[in-house]
Amino acid sequence: MVDFSSADYLKQIEILRSKSSHQLKDIGDQWCTPDALFWGIDSLYGPLVLDLFSDGENSKCPDYYTAADNALMKNWAEQLSKLDGAAFANPPYSRAKQHQGHYITGMSHIMRHTIEQRELGGRYVYLVKVATSEEWWPRDKADHIAFICGRILFDMPKWFIPAGKQQEVATAAFGVAILIFDKTWTGPPLSYVRRDDLLARGNTVMNMMKHSRSRIVVAV
Repeated sequence: MVDFSSADYLKQIEILRSKSSHQLKDIGDQWCTPDALFWGIDSLYGPLVLDLFSDGENSKCPDYYTAADNALMKNWAEQLSKLDGAAFANPPYSRAKQHQGHYITGMSHIMRHTIEQRELGGRYVYLVKVATSEEWWPRDKADHIAFICGRILFDMPKWFIPAGKQQEVATAAFGVAILIFDKTWTGPPLSYVRRDDLLARGNTVMNMMKHSRSRIVVAV
């Protein structure tokens, strides 16, 4: 059994992926953002072009950082200036861990770096669990907080192989909010968005994209 409290974070992920079967508790901070939810958020606050915390298989954007890249060591603002869009994050919630002497997880460290990058420019769109009692919750640090009315069902990572029937639950449900870090924000500090409206927007975008791809194939 791996001691995840002391194991290297990247090695921990590698070991999880290589296991022949998994328990639901193994997923940890690897729950994935549903496509419809992402595109709904993109339609409101995008275009989202840089995924800050990807596992290499679940990226929602054409450009992304994996754990091996360590997003907390990157200049996001500089990268966004090249990509002409906003960054997206469904961040890891695991306890603060280091890789090669630098923090790679830990919401307090992630929020600190986010606020630093905000000052350099760019928009950073976060999908996070509603945790207003936690020390890392941004409170007056976020430029906008949109609370999603209705629990969100998250997807399992592609590497997950259930170890028996009891581990076959398809989703995890959380109360979540969208955080916007953007010093040029001119809208209200708080808002509410219905989950079903957000998913409907996302499904509409996905259908339009699918239709556009089919037209390109036919034209070719």
